[in-house]
Amino acid sequence: MRLPSTSGLPLNFRQSKPNLVFIHGFGPVSLWQWRQQVQFFAPDFNLYVPDLIFFGDSTTKSSERSEIFQAESVAKLLETLGVEKYSLVGTSYGGFVSYHIARMFPERAEKVVIASSGVNMKKKNNEELVKKAKLEKIDDLMLPQKPSDLRALLGVAVSKPSLLMVPDFFLNDVINVRNFLNSINSYLCFEIHKNGICSFNT
Repeated sequence: MRLPSTSGLPLNFRQSKPNLVFIHGFGPVSLWQWRQQVQFFAPDFNLYVPDLIFFGDSTTKSSERSEIFQAESVAKLLETLGVEKYSLVGTSYGGFVSYHIARMFPERAEKVVIASSGVNMKKKNNEELVKKAKLEKIDDLMLPQKPSDLRALLGVAVSKPSLLMVPDFFLNDVINVRNFLNSINSYLCFEIHKNGICSFNT
């Protein structure tokens, strides 16, 4: 476990300050995603900014991959660090993780801020989104494999019509790079799991 200080506590830790945990979305390294918020909140809070399992250098031998497992892992990390009560801020995928931490550990989670997360979405919401995008299934929208699907995702995600005029060759490159990075990530996760390495990076 790599920590910002030898004690595992934030560098500017003060017993009198409340604890605040930032949980990143799917993809970015946590400190990169939260860098501006860290600068703003550091004077008033003890900040914890973990990389979720399989992001950054955080890995596990467990075969579990759910956001509930992620929530349990973050809660266990905070417990190991002696952080008994905390507030949570989660965005996108991190919003799901924050929600589950608060739901499973209500005695620890004081306040929760969830941004850009469909925590209370129902199957019906996905069906409506797919219909709006004029596609057949949610996978085509969320994991596009061809330029027309990526253009459909842009159509429901952005308000500027000019972004829909991006040429197919560029959208193909975006899809190919994403698929390449996903395959590298899958391979690395498999190798890490096979070799029994487990670490948390904060």
